[in-house]
Amino acid sequence: MYMEKYGLWCKKATEDNDLIEELKNMAEDSEAISEAFYKDLEFGTGGLRGVIGAGTNRMNIYTVGKATQGLAEYVLSQSNHPSVAIAYDSRIKSDVFAKTAASVLAANGVHVYIYSELMPTPMLSFAVRELKCDAGIVITASHNPAKYNGYKAYGPDGCQLCLEAAEYVLSIMNKVDIFDQVEKTDFDKAVADEIIEYIDKSVIESYLENVEAQRVSNELDLSNLKVIYTPLHGSGNKPVRAILKKMGIENVTVVPQQEKPDGNFPTAPYPNPEIRQAFEAALKLADEVKPDLLLATDPDCDRVGIAAPVNGDYRLFTGNEVGALLLHYILTRRTEKNTLPDNAIAVKTIVTTELTQKIADDFGIELINVLTGFKFIGEQIAILEEKGEENRYIFGFEESYGYLAGSYVRDKDAVVASMLICEMAAYYKSIGKTLYQALGDIYNKYGCYICSQISFTCEGQSGMQKIFDIMKDLRYSSRKEISGMSISRISDYETSLVTDVITDIKTNIELPKSNVIGFEFTDGSSIIVRPSGTEPKIKMYLSAVGKDEESATDKLHQLEEAGTKLLGF
Repeated sequence: MYMEKYGLWCKKATEDNDLIEELKNMAEDSEAISEAFYKDLEFGTGGLRGVIGAGTNRMNIYTVGKATQGLAEYVLSQSNHPSVAIAYDSRIKSDVFAKTAASVLAANGVHVYIYSELMPTPMLSFAVRELKCDAGIVITASHNPAKYNGYKAYGPDGCQLCLEAAEYVLSIMNKVDIFDQVEKTDFDKAVADEIIEYIDKSVIESYLENVEAQRVSNELDLSNLKVIYTPLHGSGNKPVRAILKKMGIENVTVVPQQEKPDGNFPTAPYPNPEIRQAFEAALKLADEVKPDLLLATDPDCDRVGIAAPVNGDYRLFTGNEVGALLLHYILTRRTEKNTLPDNAIAVKTIVTTELTQKIADDFGIELINVLTGFKFIGEQIAILEEKGEENRYIFGFEESYGYLAGSYVRDKDAVVASMLICEMAAYYKSIGKTLYQALGDIYNKYGCYICSQISFTCEGQSGMQKIFDIMKDLRYSSRKEISGMSISRISDYETSLVTDVITDIKTNIELPKSNVIGFEFTDGSSIIVRPSGTEPKIKMYLSAVGKDEESATDKLHQLEEAGTKLLGF
């Protein structure tokens, strides 16, 4: 079957010279042909993501065109005069795929708003809402290595496409011939005919104004704060620097070798601010600059990681640590300034630290838990908006370095997060504390929660089967302990049941079904396992609770060893 597809592509995939060359080169490599054609690249609520190249299981102008044909028919079913906003980041062929999507939409009679240069993912969410579009597209593979690209689709609310809409798009894609039934027009002609329109600079200015409005300590003098920033060759360079300048932070040093957009990521093969390697260039520069704070945003600028001075060195903070710090800072300052709304709400994902619950309880606010994925946080804001109560939402975050204050967008936003992190660092500096000391205060008050995440890559057909087998074993094998640690509760989000291991009493989980399993131990520590929705990986989330950082860290190492053994790696 895949050889037939390969033959068809050799005949018809003639619009991209890179694909023509790749198809020729794989002629004698049956394994390469199999991997490229054994399935279609899957379209889900996260859109598409895959390796760039030739084939139905790859990111290319044809798979992008097919997905966009489905999206075009969806928005046409929803509106007589639909419009779609498009953004793209610095990845290889991102601009090409963005123009391909725009050309398909225009050919179907859909008005297109497209940014004239690369822009962060949250600015796409903002444009959809600001321009009152029916949908949005951003071409990005977030923090994945250079060989990947992706296609995220958004609904009219600025959230990633809902399940029903994604299923509609997929149903159209399944019927459309990838070569003969995808409508397409000339991009430049569509611009001349004003079917495709470049997004005005006023939208960018409005976005930055909305970001700045999320400040909680406007009176704070930030001129003494010294920052090193790296956009990791991505789209954050201009907007992050712009918002820091608006705040009055003039002493910003941008890592020179990572400033310019480059989809090959030559200085950061894994452009992910969750890992130390992404900070190496910034840390070398820190020896000379001696900053108060280091910031790194990923290529589409929806995630941000930080490092800060600790005992003469620079410590990288986890997403959970930064999220807990930000929530505590926002609640503390807004309480002091009497700007905290009645019945305030914060939102986190189920794999995010339970320390957040302790902080929320202390300040008397509601904390809502949602499934993994920032779109579920966005949905909670939308629910509040429908009631006219979106001002109750103050902060949401997930452990994977995604944060959002305010309701102006419906996705994680590294621009607003960078702003608030800098403000927070300046505030603690003004009262004689470092960020690490502030984190220590939180641990002393609420307990020490040390968390980590381990991903195991399982590529190809065999990898998919391995992930399936692991989840099946976790779900159906009876166990009361893991490596000698007694289990108190097992949460199966696919069956929507929590089982008390001691009493065998089952209770319902009031969340949509999801392929996630969690094991909670008698000391409050936990292991949660889920397949990635966007990468060929199975992920394990670990949370250790201890009296202090040393005991919690020891417990975390025990969990990491036990969890790795549990999954068979």
